[in-house]
Amino acid sequence: MSKKNTKYIFVTGGVTSSLGKGIVSASLGLLLKSRGFNVTIQKLDPYINIDPGTLNPYEHGECYVTEDGAETDLDLGHYERYLDAPTSQNNNVTTGKIYQTVIDKERKGDFLGKTVQVIPHITNEIKRRIKMLSKQNYDIIITEIGGTVGDIESLPYIETVRQLKWELGENNSMVIHLTLLPYLASSGELKTKPSQHSVRQLMESGIMADVLVCRTEHNIPKDQRAKLAQFCNVSLDNVIECKDLETIYEVPMYLQKQNFDDVVLKELDLKNDKEADLKDWKTFLKKFKNPKRTVEIALVGKYISLQDSYISIAEAFKHAGASLETEVKVRWVYSGEITAENIKETLQGVDGILVAPGFGDRGIEGKVLTAQYARENKVPMLGICLGMQIMTIEFARNVLGHSKANSMEFDTSTPDPVISIMEEQKNVVDKGGTMRLGAWKCSLKNASKLYEIYGAKNISERHRHRYEFNSDYLQEFEKNGFLATGTNPETGLVEALEMTDHPFYVGVQYHPEYKSTVATPHPLFKAFIKACEKN
Repeated sequence: MSKKNTKYIFVTGGVTSSLGKGIVSASLGLLLKSRGFNVTIQKLDPYINIDPGTLNPYEHGECYVTEDGAETDLDLGHYERYLDAPTSQNNNVTTGKIYQTVIDKERKGDFLGKTVQVIPHITNEIKRRIKMLSKQNYDIIITEIGGTVGDIESLPYIETVRQLKWELGENNSMVIHLTLLPYLASSGELKTKPSQHSVRQLMESGIMADVLVCRTEHNIPKDQRAKLAQFCNVSLDNVIECKDLETIYEVPMYLQKQNFDDVVLKELDLKNDKEADLKDWKTFLKKFKNPKRTVEIALVGKYISLQDSYISIAEAFKHAGASLETEVKVRWVYSGEITAENIKETLQGVDGILVAPGFGDRGIEGKVLTAQYARENKVPMLGICLGMQIMTIEFARNVLGHSKANSMEFDTSTPDPVISIMEEQKNVVDKGGTMRLGAWKCSLKNASKLYEIYGAKNISERHRHRYEFNSDYLQEFEKNGFLATGTNPETGLVEALEMTDHPFYVGVQYHPEYKSTVATPHPLFKAFIKACEKN
C-alpha cells in the first residue's frame, strides 16, 4: 500500500489567548471527517512543563489522559469528543518535551560537537513531532499552536511552521489564523485593527495566513469583512465569522454554513464531492436543546471556581443527558465550605451528587460529609477516582466504626489506611507521569449494577491516580454491603465499589468522563442520570 500524501493545517491565534482554537480545530476536524477524510488533531503547547500533569487545575484547567497514559492538555478532550476517536501521547507536544529530547541527544553526543541552537535543532525536533503522526496514514493533520502570535515562547513553533510550509510545497499545508474582533459599545462597532496587527505580526515571522477566523460577539458587516480581506491578504470567502453561540456543539454547523470545509479543501487542493454528514450531530443538538426533563446534580469538588477543571465531567453530563432527553443542571459546590451544620441546606433539592476527582487534602472533610449525606439519605451518588476513595473513608469511619480511617495521602499515621499506596509507588520521588495512568482492564462481577450498566464483563477505562483501595479491608466492606464489583484482572486492585442497599451509590477508581463523546455517551453517566431522574 503506498503512503498517503498527508496534508497539514496549522491553527494559530492572535490578539488574546483562550479564543477557542481548540473548538475551531475540533469543529474543522469533524467537518472533514464527516466528508470521508481520515483526520487527527495535535496540540503544541509553548510552556516548559513536560506535560500538564503537575499543573494546578486553576492554572490550566483539567489534565486530560489518553488511552496510552499521556497526561495532556484539555483540548485533546475536545478533539476526542468531536472526532469520536482516541488521541495519543503524540497528539500533545510541549516545549518541555522538545528541549528535553534535544538536550538528551546533545548529552549522548548525537550532534557531533555542533553548537546546539534553536534553529535548526529545536525546530527540527518540533518538525519531527509534527510529522510523527503522518506514519499512521492520515489524510489531514490539524496542528493547533497554543498561545498567541508574538509570545516569546511561541516563536520556535511559528518558525517551524514557516519552514514546513516551504518544505511541504504548494497546496500541502495551510495556516488558519484565529483572531478577536472586539466590540466597542460606546461607538457601537466591531474593530478590525487588532486582527490586522496580529496578521502583520504573523507576516513579520514569514507566514501568510490562508484563512482568517474571527471570534466576535456580533455579526461582521460586509464592509468590515472586505476590509479584513484587503488588509490581511486573504480572499473574501476566506474570512470566516465565528460568533459566540449558546453551546460549543453548534460551532461545526455555524462554520459549515460559511463553507469553511470547502474553503480548506480548496486551499489544500483536495477534491471531494461528499457532503458533510452531520445527521447524528444534529440529532444530538436537537435533543440537547429540547429536553423533556431536568435533573439537578451537585458536583462537589475543590476547584469549583474554574469550571474548566472538570470540563470532561460537565461535557459527559451533556452527552448522556441529551441521549436521554434530559437537561442536567450542575450545582457547583466547593467542598471546602461544607460543614455538618450547612450540608443539608447546601445539598437541598439536588437529585444526585457527583464527588469529583482531585489531589491533596484541602476540602476532603467536606467531601466525606457529602458521601455520608448521600448514603444515609439514599441520594444517588457517583464517586470518581478520589470520589471513590472518599466513599471508602466515609464507610470505614461511620459504618465499620474505624473512626480515624483515612487515606495515606492525607494522613500517613492513620491506624486504618483504607486507601494506601501501592508497593511500587512507595519510593517514587518524581511527581510527573509516575501514577497509574491510561487504559487499564477491569473485570465486573456478574449480577452487579455495573455489569448491568456496561452490558459486559470485561471493560477498559482510563486512570490517573497513585493511591489504591486497601484490600486488607475488603472482607469487612463486603460483609457490610459495600461490594467490590470491579477489579483489575492482573493485579486484583479494586476498581469499583457499589452499595447493595441504595438506589445508586457507585464509586469508580477510573475516569469514565474521559471516554464520553457526542457519538457515544458513557453508559455510567447515562445510568447515573436515570437514577437521578427516579430520585
